[in-house]
Amino acid sequence: MDVIPVAVNAFAEKYTSPETEVLRRLNRETYLKVEQPHMLSGHLQGQYLSMVSHMIRPRRILEIGTYTGYSAICLAQGLTDDGLLYTLDINEEREEICQRYFREAGLAHKIQLHIGKAAEIIPQLQETFDLVFIDADKQGYAQYYDLVWDKLRPGGYILADNVLYHGEVMEDASLQSTNAKAMIQFCEKVQADGRAEQLLLTIRDGLLMIRKIS
Repeated sequence: MDVIPVAVNAFAEKYTSPETEVLRRLNRETYLKVEQPHMLSGHLQGQYLSMVSHMIRPRRILEIGTYTGYSAICLAQGLTDDGLLYTLDINEEREEICQRYFREAGLAHKIQLHIGKAAEIIPQLQETFDLVFIDADKQGYAQYYDLVWDKLRPGGYILADNVLYHGEVMEDASLQSTNAKAMIQFCEKVQADGRAEQLLLTIRDGLLMIRKIS
């Protein structure tokens, strides 16, 4: 993304464990065949998601926004033996590439892909989640936060992507897009929530890490 200098990102990737062969091929196919390939989590953020998942060892993960499945594969790598990841996306056209790479990664039995509107699917999930990753329509973040809160266990984590929104959040308000303004409002909402503590990480396009403390 364009917030972090290219040289800094390249240096970080150099000293980060490499992508698996499956992730490398998914990365390449996404950039060759899919619209808006910058939406892919990519090497650095993907490895971070995998690390977090391995640290938490979640039994249940919820991902809002699948895209081509890269982040789902990374997150699922740290699941417990009986763990499941639910991933939600509104675009059915990318289902084939997602399912194909879930199988190739040996994780198809641990990932359930649901196609439809997240705001309608989330209330139907009768699960308690250890980790939630939000990477979908930016103006929906505040609603998704509210919808998942009671389904997140105490001590559980929410990771929200793109909160720096290409650096627009630091521009004058008159220059900000609707999405950038939505990201600022979301960050302010979380900051004002006494039930949570948060850390904004300058990874890729900004990742807000939230822990449920009550």
